Amino acid sequence: MTITAAADGSALGNPGPAGWAWVIDGDQWRAGGWPRATNNQGELMAVLDLLNATAERSGEALHVLCDSQYVINSVTQWMPGWKRRGWRKADGKPVLNRELLEQLDAALTGRSVSFEWVKGHAGHALNEAADQHARAAATAFQAGKQPDHGPGFAGAAPIREVDVAPAEAPPTLF
Repeated sequence: MTITAAADGSALGNPGPAGWAWVIDGDQWRAGGWPRATNNQGELMAVLDLLNATAERSGEALHVLCDSQYVINSVTQWMPGWKRRGWRKADGKPVLNRELLEQLDAALTGRSVSFEWVKGHAGHALNEAADQHARAAATAFQAGKQPDHGPGFAGAAPIREVDVAPAEAPPTLF
């Protein structure tokens, strides 16, 4: 059997209050976030948390629907080169979000995981649900509240949230 889930991230400002979420169905979803992070960090965390939540059923294939080409390309194309170059991009600059990417790399090891790009905000039911939960988490952080983390994956232990380094503020000209 294949587990199919959508994963999404949201940032109100980029960086700003950020959320992430994954959804399998109405009874199996999880969300979280941070007071300040980027959309890409949310997108990566959604997939990482999904992998961790389903780890007890790692023998089953996992199909991830994702509207982030950054996430899909990172884990399916770019990561081997980054690792060979010591987590540096082809231009020699450090890879952004390395901590999350290294955790994703470890969580993917030994798993049968496929990724499918879906267009965001185009009516795909699972993607729309993940987007709504991710945005609700970001909105909660914006309001200084804790988000609804959701029920999680049926039968799985609660997952601890991964901290991310605070997103740097964009440089100012003055």
